[in-house]
Amino acid sequence: MNILKVNGISKSFEPGVYALSDVSLALEKGEILGVLGPNGAGKTTLIHTILGLISPSSGWVEAFGIRLSAQTRAGILRRMNFASSYVSLPLTLTPRENMMVYALMYGIKDRAARCDETLGMFGLEKLKNKPSRTLSSGQMMRLALAKALINDPEILLLDEPTAGLDPEIARKTRQMLKSLCSERGMSVIYTSHNLWEMQEVSDRVLFMKGGKVLMQGRSADLLGSYGAKNLEELFFKALGEDK
Repeated sequence: MNILKVNGISKSFEPGVYALSDVSLALEKGEILGVLGPNGAGKTTLIHTILGLISPSSGWVEAFGIRLSAQTRAGILRRMNFASSYVSLPLTLTPRENMMVYALMYGIKDRAARCDETLGMFGLEKLKNKPSRTLSSGQMMRLALAKALINDPEILLLDEPTAGLDPEIARKTRQMLKSLCSERGMSVIYTSHNLWEMQEVSDRVLFMKGGKVLMQGRSADLLGSYGAKNLEELFFKALGEDK
């Protein structure tokens, strides 16, 4: 069952220059879709368009069977969440204060307990009352991930979510995401430059370059079609054939 559809999205910020060009994808319930591509491929623009932060020049986004628009955006986003290594939470607030703000925004019941629970999922209990400006970059990323789970989202959008995390925390984060998808039916779109990580966590992958989709499908199927041993080899073959 498709919980999210992107149909023929294009986005031009100036005449003749496209950040996205006729991009289509579908996300199934309980699935992790990995989005791969070099810098400037359009990955972050795609995420922001799905969130309704950027309006497409053409095409449309549909989530939960509802077309995304200015009128429907608030209702749709209540069932989604987002984390990015490029977006920081307010540094003047403590981690717990940050979480309480978002819990209030999402209308979470028993907010205090939910905030402590999600902070605990990322090992931030002892830091929850310290100013966020004193946290390391890795701890701030863990806080962003905790925020992204505060409303138990049905769709989670992650832009380079393990950037800055140490290997052990990154591994636990991947395991947690896979568990949430299998146990709760959460669906995830996940961008990363870490090809090994993407091969481990994703059910399907989508390759982008220059705002276009080069290929998409299950990793095993794509590896077989291109005679590649792993996603790294497939990645460079895909980029090399699109010259």
